[in-house]
Amino acid sequence: MNDLHLGSLYILMAVMLLAGSLISRRGGFGSALTLMVAWITIFAAGFVVFSFRDDLGYVAQRLKSEATGTPVQVGKTLRIPMALDGHFWVEAEVNGVPVKFLIDSGATMTTVGAATAAETGLEPLGGRGQLVRTGNGVINVARARADTINLQGVERRDMTLFVAENDDINVLGMNWLSSLQRWGVEGRWLILEA
Repeated sequence: MNDLHLGSLYILMAVMLLAGSLISRRGGFGSALTLMVAWITIFAAGFVVFSFRDDLGYVAQRLKSEATGTPVQVGKTLRIPMALDGHFWVEAEVNGVPVKFLIDSGATMTTVGAATAAETGLEPLGGRGQLVRTGNGVINVARARADTINLQGVERRDMTLFVAENDDINVLGMNWLSSLQRWGVEGRWLILEA
């Protein structure tokens, strides 16, 4: 049965139930009118819930995301809510180890702190470290390579990143963001499309 027939059947059943309850009711006009308005309200609410049943699952996901700060995944799209500090924070996995990241489109390279590098088994590549200018000043970094960086099923393999000598903040930078099909900010949400 298609949706038009289901909707018509629902309305017909609602009208029959309403008419039946009004006919069998004994009482004044005011009480019948009150009962009719109550039934119309109940069936209208049921019709709205029935009509938007697919969207209500997404609403529940979005409410949970707003409350907990976790991303919402819709197909191949991740919707990350803005945190109270105005940034977008996610928990990704580096070489299978959970790591909290700040997503920063102003950072050229994905960068992790020395402690995170040790926890995830990242070894600096040969050669000397280099100085890099950041929003917080100049820092000393070394290049490393992660076998995998995985964010909610969006996995990138064999990624070059920086290991910062003293910083303890982990940043997913433009080298990771540019590997996506599309990304952007819509209101208080960061949209990532794999």
